Amino acid sequence: MNEHVVVVDLGYGDAGKGTVVDWLCATRPVQAVIRFNGGAQAAHNVVLPDGRHHTFSQFGSGTLRGVPTFLSRHVLVDPLALSAEAEHLASIGVRDPFAMITADPGALVATPYHVEAGRRRELGRGEGRHGSCGMGIGETMRHATAHPDTALRVSDCLSTSVLTRKLRLLRDDLGVEGPPCAAVVAAYRAFGRRVRISGDVPLKGMVVFEGAQGVLLDETYGFPPFNTWSTTTFANALELSPSAARLGVLRTYTTRHGPGPLVTEDPTLEVPEPHNADGPWQGPFRRGHFDAVAHRYALEVCGGADALALTHLDAPVNRMCTSYDTFQRLPAQADPPAQFALTAALLKARPVYGPAVTHWPSAVGEALGVPVALGSYGPTSADKVVVAGAALGGRPLL
Repeated sequence: MNEHVVVVDLGYGDAGKGTVVDWLCATRPVQAVIRFNGGAQAAHNVVLPDGRHHTFSQFGSGTLRGVPTFLSRHVLVDPLALSAEAEHLASIGVRDPFAMITADPGALVATPYHVEAGRRRELGRGEGRHGSCGMGIGETMRHATAHPDTALRVSDCLSTSVLTRKLRLLRDDLGVEGPPCAAVVAAYRAFGRRVRISGDVPLKGMVVFEGAQGVLLDETYGFPPFNTWSTTTFANALELSPSAARLGVLRTYTTRHGPGPLVTEDPTLEVPEPHNADGPWQGPFRRGHFDAVAHRYALEVCGGADALALTHLDAPVNRMCTSYDTFQRLPAQADPPAQFALTAALLKARPVYGPAVTHWPSAVGEALGVPVALGSYGPTSADKVVVAGAALGGRPLL
């Protein structure tokens, strides 16, 4: 299989996109991993069979397989977080991580000033906090929307004078304290020297597009105000490669970080989560049973998928929500007031469960109308199983 593949989470995130991308890079001739949304708030865990573990944020999840990363214009780049990530990759055996990454010159850049402003905004909400990641992503997008001409971009990291001018304007606009502009300029100039900056999207050979967060958090189709400032559907990737195959990722149970709708939430559901925990900004990590209603909605608003990857098949769960007491189907709408009303309705909805699930790939494929092509029984590539007869984009996975 030499076509491009887009990997997207059909839930609220944390379904296992990183481990699926790692498997594709370990078993296929992947030439590049392209990030196409989100920023440093991503946390994609990859565990190699030899036990090495890394939480991928901006580097693509194929890095440990020697596959380079391209940060497209749709990504928010955080040079300081990228440097910290590169240090950890080097500590576990990746030689010169910066040589493996290219950034589009038009990509927005997040700064410590965005982080400070975003955290202040979230704290100011008091009991009504939205569950921010505390990484300044929303603040970066908010400021860039209001000030497109002075928004900081990757290409600005090539010029000391441009960086100095824009960072000072940014700090003044946001009205925050933070590290001295000169220190940020020095760090971002170092980033500009070490990372290749190019707008040429690497589409030769097989390419994997790695999404961040999940469709149920999408800026348009998620449930406000508990959604993200990012397009989490297949849209950005298909803009770059219209014929790419679409692979949706799901767990055998539905989870989310922080506040917002989780209709099937069950506090008694005890499933080990070695790589997910409560966070000071996002809030608690919540667990619920498989929500076919929400995942059907995710498929509808992102235009469907060619196949599914189903993770956590080793989890001791067997319940699937097939409808809600108030909904059989969630309306797909791109209207902010209607989405706020939908959020309010979901916060009151109650799940209706079907019979106990005995074979997850079959049950999910039937409930969602999309075949499960890949199953995962653990964190490593060795724990993945291709479902017999399954195809991706019209071609067999094997």
